[in-house]
Amino acid sequence: MFHHLSVHHPRPGKREELIASMHRYGAAIAGAPGLVAVHTLEDAAQGVLVGLAIWESEEAFAASVPLARAAVADDPFDEWEAEPVTGYRLADV
Repeated sequence: MFHHLSVHHPRPGKREELIASMHRYGAAIAGAPGLVAVHTLEDAAQGVLVGLAIWESEEAFAASVPLARAAVADDPFDEWEAEPVTGYRLADV
């Protein structure tokens, strides 16, 4: 299994726009070969949104992630994010 995890820090008043963007990202890869699950999650206490996509392999992720990125290519993340997104590409050990 391969997991792609992204931690987002929305600016005040931009949470809903960022969530909508994350949902568009997930919708663009829904049904993609090798996708196990995709989630938009929140840790309200920390004020962060987390995108989590679980794939059968890193190759499946690499094959489909351009579709997801294209779905949000015009989103103004510099206006919505309070700090850079932290991304993790995680594999079972």
